[in-house]
Amino acid sequence: MSQANPFRLFVTHAWAASDDYLRVFEYLESSQNFFYRNHSTPEVRPGGDKEALREDLRRQIGPVEAVIALSSLFETDKDLLTFQLLFAQAGKKPVILMKPFGNAKSAPKSILDLASEVVDWDQRALVDAIRAHARQERTGRWDTIEFKLD
Repeated sequence: MSQANPFRLFVTHAWAASDDYLRVFEYLESSQNFFYRNHSTPEVRPGGDKEALREDLRRQIGPVEAVIALSSLFETDKDLLTFQLLFAQAGKKPVILMKPFGNAKSAPKSILDLASEVVDWDQRALVDAIRAHARQERTGRWDTIEFKLD
């Protein structure tokens, strides 16, 4: 993966850039040597009925390699989130579900079943999940813990 070949990502949204939506990009931007292209456009809400909205979401999700799903969206627009996840699944796109931010509450089972992987709000876990599911790249990273013996 390089700047010339960035990951193509879609982050679920309900036609508004929520705090969780923006937080995903803070995490991705802070990761070294990780290049991506955002295909989601929550700021450009198409006119028309419910089907026009869904068609625009299909257009956004179509070219991506992975979908990052925000479980917080379930509270605000359950049907829209479910549609986005089902369309991603139908297109064989991996879905990386972000757990609810800041609390111990788990994501609802109905969306857990649609996810390829569920990750905590951790920059490294998110990037590793994207690499693994989008391009089958294994990072092989591990943590080193040093103990001082007295």
